[in-house]
Amino acid sequence: MIAQTIFPATRAAALERLAHFVPKAGRTYAATRNFDRGPGEHSSVSMLSPYLRVRLVTETEVLKAVLGRHSPEAAEKFIQEVFWRTYWKGWLEQRPGVWRQYQSALRARLDDVQTQGGLRDRWEAACTGRTDIDCFNAWAQELVATGYLHNHARMWFASIWIFTLRLPWELGADFFLRHLLDGDPASNTLGWRWVAGMQTLGKTYLAQPDNIAKFTEGRFNPVGLLARSAEPLPALPVPEPLPITAMPLPDQEKRSGFILHSEDLSPAFILDTIRPVAACKLIAPAGLSPLRIAPHVAQFEADALIDAGSRWSERMGGAIKTAETAAGIVEWALEHRLEQIVTAYAPVGPVAGILRQIADTKGAPPLLRLRRPYDSFAWPHATKGFFPFKSKIPGLLKNLI
Repeated sequence: MIAQTIFPATRAAALERLAHFVPKAGRTYAATRNFDRGPGEHSSVSMLSPYLRVRLVTETEVLKAVLGRHSPEAAEKFIQEVFWRTYWKGWLEQRPGVWRQYQSALRARLDDVQTQGGLRDRWEAACTGRTDIDCFNAWAQELVATGYLHNHARMWFASIWIFTLRLPWELGADFFLRHLLDGDPASNTLGWRWVAGMQTLGKTYLAQPDNIAKFTEGRFNPVGLLARSAEPLPALPVPEPLPITAMPLPDQEKRSGFILHSEDLSPAFILDTIRPVAACKLIAPAGLSPLRIAPHVAQFEADALIDAGSRWSERMGGAIKTAETAAGIVEWALEHRLEQIVTAYAPVGPVAGILRQIADTKGAPPLLRLRRPYDSFAWPHATKGFFPFKSKIPGLLKNLI
């Protein structure tokens, strides 16, 4: 698959990409980051997002590397991009009901696709890149082939999907989640809501031909083909934020099992505190969508888990079992007579759902989810919009780097 060629799912590949990008992470990145030059030409951005998504490298490692070469002022734009993903995760973690709202609405829209022939035809044309808009078609095909899109192209794509093609935003968000190697419930769902005018109420993002022409360097210029206005979509009320609570620590004397999952594949911060007698890999890509996940997304997760498992096997108790359900995890725990199960905290999404099921299973050992200090420091500040959060970034850098 092309995606696996571009993004080998290993920590070694992630570190190589980071090292290649660091010299450009300062003012060069700020000046060129908005240009989308097409497949194979994304040299102005880091392309680290698939690796950060599963934490084959962590945000702290990336920030330390960049700040080891550039001042905070020179690297401000890149630092903000790293913290945007953190902000989205913290925002949704405090409002998990928004993810459930999206899932419920998506199921309803997929029912509409089955019953409304015109909608199904327009949805299929958009997903396969067979519309009358060349740039949109190119982005759809690039996403399906490579599992990646430039961030600027994602914004244009979402705007055209919603305001020009008049397709339900939930179907577009689902299309992204099924194909993006870096797709996650927080940044994807909330990014689409932002374009639609539902996240920052009344503020939409309208794709404009001259902007596309400028930042694709003339590859595309969809004059006369795009919507000229973008009225905000109606939105359900956003729940009040829930507190980010402290996580209990494991008892080092108890017989422990460790779960490795794709929300965090840098487990040193856990394995420095426990010595597990058994380990299990949890695979959960199917929970991203009711529809089939793109093979490259499932393969990237599986390969990343293999890479992390091989690097940490000696500290995880030897042979590592693979499971896809809470029942499979509980069976493994009982087989090894575990007194507690320890794992990295998983934010809102499929992995978190399975972990909740384990915790709620009668007879299962206690499940302890350890939150990374980076998340514990940053997430509580994601109570409002990004700009209040941004004001906290200098303090977060002092505490974390």
